[in-house]
Amino acid sequence: MPELPEVETARRGIAPLITGQRVARVVVRNPRLRWRVPTQLARELPGQKINTVDRRAKYLLLATDAGTIVMHLGMSGSLRVVDASLPPQKHDHVDIVFDNGRCLRLRDPRRFGAVLWTSDPEHHPLLANLGPEPSSDDFNAAYLFERSRNRRRAVRDFLLDGQIVAGVGNIYANEALFAAGVRPARHAGRLTLKQCAKLVKTIRATLDRAIKAGGTTLRDFQNHDGLPGYFQLKLNVYGRKGDACPRCTTKIKHLNLGQRSAFFCPECQL
Repeated sequence: MPELPEVETARRGIAPLITGQRVARVVVRNPRLRWRVPTQLARELPGQKINTVDRRAKYLLLATDAGTIVMHLGMSGSLRVVDASLPPQKHDHVDIVFDNGRCLRLRDPRRFGAVLWTSDPEHHPLLANLGPEPSSDDFNAAYLFERSRNRRRAVRDFLLDGQIVAGVGNIYANEALFAAGVRPARHAGRLTLKQCAKLVKTIRATLDRAIKAGGTTLRDFQNHDGLPGYFQLKLNVYGRKGDACPRCTTKIKHLNLGQRSAFFCPECQL
């Protein structure tokens, strides 16, 4: 599933190509995504100019004067900016076609993505209750410490809660916990203020490193080949059950938390 760094990579890839472009029409080949593509989109978006392309958690926000497109890539979605005349393939479900003859094309084989339309993104149900962005000043040690008090929830699951912090996915939560020396199953309420400070630092560093790695593939969004532009980040623990820990050579262990995999070093993480 595309996580925050992949979505940010997508944002950086499409933003310079579509910002300032005026929408000529919207082509919806299959409206049955995770939520049905609203009919208002094809009615109200044409004639509007894309003012900004932003990201909130794992959502892309394409703002116009009339409203904002809220996009989510789901589990298999990808975006390309291509010539509108390029014949669509089987899973190309939505085109936003611009006056310059190009279009933003959503491909989503599993159809868990979303293309929605709102006049009030701040209060949209998918966005209204999100926690602070990991890179924001509001996400700090004091905030994380306060929110974790008396919480018996596993710290890995605590970090995946979008109402606590927006957009930290499973891969990066595992990697940040390894960097901070904290076991994924540790109760969030047992975190010290010092550990919270270290977690804030490692979460930011892990996401920043991943975003920078994704930046090398931005050109793919301009091509017709549909390369998603996701990166291969060297992971320390995630998906490495039985491998040697890069710090101490102890074998990486795996456990299931909340129906999701967690990976950790039993020697380096307490």
